[in-house]
Amino acid sequence: MAVPGRRNGVMGDDDDDDEILLDDGNALAELDLEPDVPPHLRALFEAVETGNVDALRRALDNHNGSIDEPVEDGDTVLHLACLYGYFSCVQLLLERGASLEAKDEEGAIPLHDACASGFLEIVQYMLSFASGPDVITRMLNVTDTEGDTPLHHAARGEHLGVVRLLLAAGASPMKININGKIPADLADQDTEVRSILTEAAAAADAVQC
Repeated sequence: MAVPGRRNGVMGDDDDDDEILLDDGNALAELDLEPDVPPHLRALFEAVETGNVDALRRALDNHNGSIDEPVEDGDTVLHLACLYGYFSCVQLLLERGASLEAKDEEGAIPLHDACASGFLEIVQYMLSFASGPDVITRMLNVTDTEGDTPLHHAARGEHLGVVRLLLAAGASPMKININGKIPADLADQDTEVRSILTEAAAAADAVQC
């Protein structure tokens, strides 16, 4: 899962590190710290990184390869749109055939990114866009290399609305990651997210018994 240095075009406090003073002391030059994106995917990457849906549409029109080809850290453009929270880009990519189940180099699907960032509208749209209940079940249960489901990511981020939505869609509150943690274990103590997930896990355990 890629980690955005800038979100929605806003520069962070550390972005000044991207600049260096030239030898003559008269000007600043920015270092090129962009990831090593293949040239034929550069237009797609730049459009989705900035959330420019018109540029993304043009880039897709001119793109001859797979829409699910990784552009950065194994992430597809749909992963990145979900990570940055660009809803209109997510809509366009899904309309153009982007896969909801494409995995990045850490085994995460785009839903992991949207849940980790707490983008409720995107999560809801992707679940509604899925072609059927079997696809939704797979999306909710898929685990990354840490054994985390999308619900684990939503719990870790304390995203209450996303947690509620995932549980209502059928996400398991009992799934254990490689560290032996269920989603409730990843939420902070004495929070509503922790309480809801703990109750859901207890209810699921009672049904199993």
